Amino acid sequence: MTGIYLHTTLRGKFRVWERELDRLGLRGDEQLLDMGCGRGAVLIAAAQHLPSGRAVGIDLWTVDQSGNSPQATLANAAKAGVADRVEVRTGDLSSLPFADQSFDVVTAAAAIHNLRSPGLRLRAVDEAMRVLRPGGQLLIADPWPFNRRYASHLGQGTVHRLGPSYWYGVPLLAVTSLHVTKAN
Repeated sequence: MTGIYLHTTLRGKFRVWERELDRLGLRGDEQLLDMGCGRGAVLIAAAQHLPSGRAVGIDLWTVDQSGNSPQATLANAAKAGVADRVEVRTGDLSSLPFADQSFDVVTAAAAIHNLRSPGLRLRAVDEAMRVLRPGGQLLIADPWPFNRRYASHLGQGTVHRLGPSYWYGVPLLAVTSLHVTKAN
């Protein structure tokens, strides 16, 4: 179990996100929001797909991750060579500080399920849809029961398992992907 957890944390989730971002068919000029960006794994991978776009990360910067801070995220973006197209903000996922239809893509990697109540989680999903432009894409990676609830709440979306590379120890803790394209 420890070996699988370490694989997911150190390699697996990065490979899975590369694959999932590739599937979005990005042009490279999109505006992307990464909800609960933490130290920037998905934020940075997204910025690498956006040579003329922008990736914005938002988090509350709690200490549930070792060394989680805006400075750590920006330092990681600089090391990856994408600091010029990355921005970080402090904010609550259930009340995003962005205007309606601000982003072409919204991502969230194992973040929304951490909100303390089902109501807050659904509000965060609603907020993601609010800031998404028509035709934009939402991609959430969360444990399987959560993504099923989000899709049911939205009345749309495709949920699929991300496979053993995104297990946190055992198949019961498998992570799934919810993909939604906002109607025009």
